[in-house]
Amino acid sequence: MTEQERLELEAAAFRSLVQHLRSRPDVQNIDLMNLAGFCRNCLSKWYKAAADDLGLDVTPDQAREEIYGMPYADWKAKYQKEASASQQAAFNKANKE
Repeated sequence: MTEQERLELEAAAFRSLVQHLRSRPDVQNIDLMNLAGFCRNCLSKWYKAAADDLGLDVTPDQAREEIYGMPYADWKAKYQKEASASQQAAFNKANKE
């Protein structure tokens, strides 16, 4: 496999992951964090970091919109629910230092 083919495959897999997450707004970020250790916000931060590494001018808000498919504030208002006590406890336990 060439480097270009690897990059194209990785990009396609990333796009599929983002599309899958967009199609599942019922899955809350805290659930993703508790189960997988990352969430949509993590993906947007990694996207922004990659842009920075390439010297591309991408703002945090633009990166979030790439991942969420809409402005973050709109997604939060439409889909985000208050974390339950058990979700918050699991998050706190997993992120204890």
